[in-house]
Amino acid sequence: MNTTQKIALVTGATRGIGRETVRQLAASGIHTILAGRDRDKAVEAALSLQADGLPVEAIALDVTDEASITAAAEQIARRHGRLDILVNNAGIFIDDFQRKPSEQSLETWRSTFDTNLFGVIATTQAFLPLLRKSESARIVNVSSLLGSIAEHTDPQSPIFEFKVPAYNVSKSALNAWTVHLAHELRDTAIKVNAIHPGSVKTDMNANGDISIELGAKSSVAMSLIGDIGPTGGFTHLGQTLRW
Repeated sequence: MNTTQKIALVTGATRGIGRETVRQLAASGIHTILAGRDRDKAVEAALSLQADGLPVEAIALDVTDEASITAAAEQIARRHGRLDILVNNAGIFIDDFQRKPSEQSLETWRSTFDTNLFGVIATTQAFLPLLRKSESARIVNVSSLLGSIAEHTDPQSPIFEFKVPAYNVSKSALNAWTVHLAHELRDTAIKVNAIHPGSVKTDMNANGDISIELGAKSSVAMSLIGDIGPTGGFTHLGQTLRW
């Protein structure tokens, strides 16, 4: 059992921003658990990072599957006894761009919320007992500027016309969950924050305009904040965003 090195868990980490978040956290000296729905892909990604000398471990974790979440939490409890950092990175973006907000299917809404909101809540609930065992735990929820209601109601905002409702509203709800959880834990050593990674060029966002390396920095920065750092915030590269 690791009693000195910090332990981090990143969900949805077999590729893109999640994998890069794992790389950056591990490069900072943190033992980082790379989680993915597909265990083989998680192992493959972890082995690649291990080959670079990084302290990375793979685990199977599907945030939409209660049994999978429970098994992962039990496994980490046995191996490490606690968790210091939880990065809720797993997310999907499946809105149909050819449909108006009122035309998106209920299946799209439900699938999006199952991963982007309910999956985050379920994962956080399962790992909270381990986070409470840390001297200074951090929870980072990977949100999006697209979840900002203030931005969506401002005609001058760069996202004013970008109405992809299931994804956007799921991130608005994730922001609200962040505020509520941070309030609950305000008198503990656990800090809870939401971040916007930026418009990152990934498989999920081919039109992104910043690198994956830069896109992971906000998650990493909020994972590493000190005891006087913020909680209940929504930021991008240190800049506070409008809810």
